[in-house]
Amino acid sequence: DYAEILGLKFAYATNGADIIEYDYFTCEERLIDRFPTPDELWFRYQSGQGLPDSSPKAVLYPFHFQPGREPRYYQRIAINRAVEAIVRGQRRCLLTLATGTGKTKVAFQTCWKLWNGEWNARGQAGRKPRILFLADRNILVDKPQAEEFAPFGDARHKIQGEANKSREMYFAIYQAVAKDERRPGLYREFDPDFFDLIVIDECHRGSASDESNWRDILEYFEPAYQLGMTATPLREDNRDTYAYFGKPLYTYSLKQGIADGFLAPYRVHRIVTTFDAAGWRPSKGQKDRYGRDIPDAEYHTKDFERVISLEAR
Repeated sequence: DYAEILGLKFAYATNGADIIEYDYFTCEERLIDRFPTPDELWFRYQSGQGLPDSSPKAVLYPFHFQPGREPRYYQRIAINRAVEAIVRGQRRCLLTLATGTGKTKVAFQTCWKLWNGEWNARGQAGRKPRILFLADRNILVDKPQAEEFAPFGDARHKIQGEANKSREMYFAIYQAVAKDERRPGLYREFDPDFFDLIVIDECHRGSASDESNWRDILEYFEPAYQLGMTATPLREDNRDTYAYFGKPLYTYSLKQGIADGFLAPYRVHRIVTTFDAAGWRPSKGQKDRYGRDIPDAEYHTKDFERVISLEAR
């Protein structure tokens, strides 16, 4: 069980005289004369995972070492699965990790291994990939750029107002590059195959929805490998996300995070707002934020977020 939790493919047990090996690729247990060498294990692992001969540099490149911030076991699994899926040629990938479990660290280490391993979408020797880290809020972009992704140094650049094409590690929010009534979209100033990898943080926030304007960005960069990151398990209102990116490469749940001691237990405390308890009625002549008259009526819980949205609520 311990080997399975750690995502290992080979497990060994010995009493000092005999050695038993369990191979998770073949599901076979056998008695062996000696422990395999690292080269032998890598050959078997590469074959079992279907990794191409060109994959070792990116897959085996070490994690960026930060004293006291080494990746936790589940982060290592998520990073390795993402890197292996990408070098294997899987163009749409998804990782589901509960809030507070370090999705940004996983994203950084994944990009770090691929960047230093000189993987790129075209398989060009000696070229580092161009990567875009995409989110829907500045705080989800600015903090990673300044902190977690700091080891990328001068390779970093936040896209704002113009298409700088001289860097390798890009950051952007959808709103800064998407089309609007004033422009066709800054993202179109980049060639569709400019980016080798796009990491979409909080990808359940509508980027994969068929009706989303942001979906245009992902479809425009169709040649790029796209890695979605989310904390939200599959449910009715985010089926588009899972349909677009596919089955998660790895899932680390809130329940598991609490059981492992990485997340604090929680208690649900239900609160009824004044609007839900007493309802709400607009004042005479009150208008919405678009300057339109709000129909005079009493609105209750069943109407909120369906018929009307209250900013104060």
